[in-house]
Amino acid sequence: MATADVTKPETGGIAADRLRSIVDRIERLEEERKALGNDIKDIYSEAKSAGFDVKVLRQLIRIRKQEPAEVEEIETLLDVYRRALGM
Repeated sequence: MATADVTKPETGGIAADRLRSIVDRIERLEEERKALGNDIKDIYSEAKSAGFDVKVLRQLIRIRKQEPAEVEEIETLLDVYRRALGM
């Protein structure tokens, strides 16, 4: 007698093994992202303990991700707006 396969390889036209693989990979990456987020949070706490301003660090990180021309344009506009407001 042949034993029945407990897991169906396809259900409703969906390859169950492939779906399980995709879901497992996503879950693993979500766990890694959470761990990385915690690591980043720890580094910001370390920076704060060392006397650095965390808000300024976050802004600096955001600026470093931008293209130099974009940063220059934003800084120029910011300067124009500050002058217009008498700052």
